[in-house]
Amino acid sequence: MSLNLEQYVSEFSAQNVNGEHLLQLDGSKLKALGMTSSQDRAIIKKKLKEMKTSMEKARKAQEKMEKQREKLRKKEQEQLQRKSKRTDKSPSDATEGTKEQ
Repeated sequence: MSLNLEQYVSEFSAQNVNGEHLLQLDGSKLKALGMTSSQDRAIIKKKLKEMKTSMEKARKAQEKMEKQREKLRKKEQEQLQRKSKRTDKSPSDATEGTKEQ
């Protein structure tokens, strides 16, 4: 409707075209759905391409954030392990020092 193509809403609804299905449509499938105007098909295809590009960018950004979180989690885990090793060594170092005296 935002593209001024509301004349196709009833046919798309009747064919159960949802957002996921819409992303799979190409020119011939749009034509089969009753979109006879090549201009209208071009508008839809252009918008779908923009949406797919936007979705891909969002997916890549999400993957990047997940990798950063994983890297940070590993770094924190390594720091905890190092701290734990230092804590484990400290009491034994102290007892060894008293034995030497």
